[in-house]
Amino acid sequence: MTLIAPGIEDGGIIPPKFTQLASHPVSPELDWSHVPEGTVSFTLIMHDTDAAQKQATRDNLHWILINIPGALRMLPEAVPIAQMLPDGTIQPKSWRGAYGYLGPGAAAAGPYHHYIFELYALDIKLDLSADATREEVLKAMEGHVLAKAGTFARFHR
Repeated sequence: MTLIAPGIEDGGIIPPKFTQLASHPVSPELDWSHVPEGTVSFTLIMHDTDAAQKQATRDNLHWILINIPGALRMLPEAVPIAQMLPDGTIQPKSWRGAYGYLGPGAAAAGPYHHYIFELYALDIKLDLSADATREEVLKAMEGHVLAKAGTFARFHR
């Protein structure tokens, strides 16, 4: 399975409209292909892997979506901020406690942070709500991951 963000070069710098440099950051378009047979749903996790180095805690979760329908092959730019989307996709809370996409906002002091987008193809639909934590999502996915794809980009103010 492959995952790309057409508006963000893999390994490149995240454009301002997707970050907290914008007054209302929007989520980037994400496209995927080579999906394994038997995929029922997808889970997407976006996180800042460098935050843990500064905080001595787990990295910062910027976006999580569960139960993305298995027939989909993309998320459009500017996914609405909502607990549940019309297609049944659920958006649990980010590390700041808000539903939906949280644009990168790493401070200017220090190096670029790496923001990872991970897409999981699952053989089930997760029996979770928008109140699920990342840990609960990962636990529910155990034994049900058919494939995983990822892409990353960098940002700091």
